[in-house]
Amino acid sequence: MTTQTDMPALKGAIGAQVEATLERVQALYRQIHQHPELPFEEHETSERLAEALETLGYEVTRGVGGTGVVALLHNGEGPTVMLRGDMDALPIQEATNLAFASTRTAETESGTVPLMHACGHDLHSSCVVGAAAVMAGLKAHWSGTLMLICQPAEEIFGGARAMLDDGLYTRFSRPDVIFGQHNMPALAGTIGHRAGSTMAACTNLAVTIHGAGGHGSMPAQTVDPVVIAAHVVTRLQTIVSREVPPEETVVVTVGKLAAGTQANIIPHSAELEINIRSFDNALHRQVVDAIERIVRAECEAGRSPRPPECRVLNETLALHNDPTAVERVRRAHGEHFGEASLYAMPRLNGSEDFPFFGNATEGGFGGEDIPYVYWFIGATPAERWAETPGESVAEKMRHLEMPHSPYYFPGNEVTLRTGIEAMAAGALAYLG
Repeated sequence: MTTQTDMPALKGAIGAQVEATLERVQALYRQIHQHPELPFEEHETSERLAEALETLGYEVTRGVGGTGVVALLHNGEGPTVMLRGDMDALPIQEATNLAFASTRTAETESGTVPLMHACGHDLHSSCVVGAAAVMAGLKAHWSGTLMLICQPAEEIFGGARAMLDDGLYTRFSRPDVIFGQHNMPALAGTIGHRAGSTMAACTNLAVTIHGAGGHGSMPAQTVDPVVIAAHVVTRLQTIVSREVPPEETVVVTVGKLAAGTQANIIPHSAELEINIRSFDNALHRQVVDAIERIVRAECEAGRSPRPPECRVLNETLALHNDPTAVERVRRAHGEHFGEASLYAMPRLNGSEDFPFFGNATEGGFGGEDIPYVYWFIGATPAERWAETPGESVAEKMRHLEMPHSPYYFPGNEVTLRTGIEAMAAGALAYLG
């Protein structure tokens, strides 16, 4: 077993294992990057990852929750540590000019769309394989069970629940602690940690407002859903200003409003899509309820012939890192990388479905009984970082490409190496 006095030797052992596997992981990363797939369509990606994990001696199961992969390595008595990486891509045209840039497209209900790994999920899943190789090579240093998850469909908040619904914790193992990570445009080689409230809950809501269409010259003989929708949009802005306590952070955005075909036709319906984000799950539910209340009331005030339709497109919980686990992992990362490589991660309005893994109970969610840590690895090369204006990490990041940009590329060697070592060092903090 590893002790505090073993840390310098263990750091060297992790580094040696990374050197031995880095070239293979880089090749895997480039394959995945060049061949992106949409949520729940990650058939090639999951097969590549499954084969890589099998080669390392892990017990691998395919098709969990659709296209998810689960890999286990048992190494004596001890806790179960779960490492999670996601693997789906986005409908974005890549503009990085990389030699291995994606040129793929996919057919969807909306037509043909370009595909790109613009959020670094290819990096995340590759780091899981790299960490798997490191941990397999260091079995003499740890005891317990390592559980690896390659998760589909994070971008639509569907993959975590799909894997849980498919018996992730009953068919395999229920972890004692869960780790995940995400790339950010911070300095490559650095790691950001945050205890407690870290990422927002998110709901994407679709609304259909029904009217009674007709000629634009005779509005009195119609019920105009465009006017009703306009009142809904403006009224929704009062939720944050008049129903949410001032100390809370809530965002309500109408990202889509579609109605009609031309100027002289009053349409039969209007469609809205609304994005809600907050950091408190209970408050979040109140805001969603308030939106539905306002939509119903405006439809009634506008003489809508039938009630509106509101449906959740997708949603996820707020991410609350376990403070005790964060401190334990942060200490391990500090010992491995040095304190100068760590930074305090600001709270993000972005969202993840990762929290569902820690909030799963038998038959549902909301248990909050498995501690988890989700940290952030820098992805900006040192030269680019040095020339970026700003003093703090947050100030510099405002000037850099963010995830979901067609120019975003986090997969440099330093970031890949850091992601592998961070996962291995985190796992060894519990298994060692």
